[in-house]
Amino acid sequence: MESLETLLSRWVQAGLLDEAAAGRIREFEGGREPERHLRWPAILAISFGSLMVAGGVLLFVAAHWERMGAASRFLSVLAMVGVFHLAGAWFTDRMPKLATALHGIGTLTLGAGIFLGGQIFNLAEHWPGGVMLWALGAWIGYALLRDWVQGLLASLLTPIWLIGEWVVAMDRMHSSGDEARVLTFGVLLLAITYFTARHSEADSPLRKALMWVGGLATLPGVFSVIITSHEFRHRLGPQGGSGLLALGWAVALLAPLALAARLRGSGAWMNAVAAGWVGLLGIMNGRELPLYAWCALGAVGLVFWGLHEARRERVNLGIAGFAITLMFFYFSSVMDKLGRSLGLMGLGLVFLLGGWQLERLRRRLNARIAQGGAR
Repeated sequence: MESLETLLSRWVQAGLLDEAAAGRIREFEGGREPERHLRWPAILAISFGSLMVAGGVLLFVAAHWERMGAASRFLSVLAMVGVFHLAGAWFTDRMPKLATALHGIGTLTLGAGIFLGGQIFNLAEHWPGGVMLWALGAWIGYALLRDWVQGLLASLLTPIWLIGEWVVAMDRMHSSGDEARVLTFGVLLLAITYFTARHSEADSPLRKALMWVGGLATLPGVFSVIITSHEFRHRLGPQGGSGLLALGWAVALLAPLALAARLRGSGAWMNAVAAGWVGLLGIMNGRELPLYAWCALGAVGLVFWGLHEARRERVNLGIAGFAITLMFFYFSSVMDKLGRSLGLMGLGLVFLLGGWQLERLRRRLNARIAQGGAR
């Protein structure tokens, strides 16, 4: 970021300010008490330090686990969860970012405590129930603290719980493999919902974190939908649990759209369009040319979505998706029709010229967003 003095000099030279106004700004800013913001090394140290402390506690408990009685084990589990939350409460006013990290570790250790508690008392094995209690603890933490880490953990643990319940339920059914498609469709739609949760630079830290999680999961989600749809084509057979499958499809399709409506309001219609794109992606059944064309269209659509709402991350991911589609098309449909040398030369040209042109396009589109021309 440019210094204040550099900006003031530029504005004076451009005639936007006179020297008197610039002097008053310098006097005002110089008299302000500096704000105490943690730099990224301090944030990094807090994050890694907290994780190492949590890992050390877990290793210590694991090393002495066999020599502990049931009462000692249970007290250790309670202490492991409670100490971090108490420490977070103590640091709330003294160092808020450290308090956030400690509360987050307390909720993470809650999951270990739940499963260790089940082991101590030999409770019936149903692991999704443990994840449900863990997610409930995260939601309670978010309701009490309004902390983005608690909200992010709740946003991750809740779908993990639903996925676990689905997997356990479908293990008892004889199906044709459609249960995997339900999972991949639901996960991809949820990833798109998380990725598009941001709509302005003033968004909360939770929306920013959801955007990163969704962005990291979107492209793997597309691959998963393609793979499961291809596998489903070869696994036709008698299908059981049709009522449960219908419920699964309803949750997988409607829950992400309902969450998008909650996060984006009237802008959720674009998530509905994305859901239609995902649905058609799942019925391509491995046909190469239509599949590549549909993936390229989806990437272009994501770019235009980013332009429409002035979000650079969507433009960047759309360009990346288009480049990946182009590479897969070249490897599967073009390279095997050429000789070895021609194929390698063509690949080099695709990397050099295609990458250069896509990067130029990405920069132009992001510059357009920065200038406000996309609105």
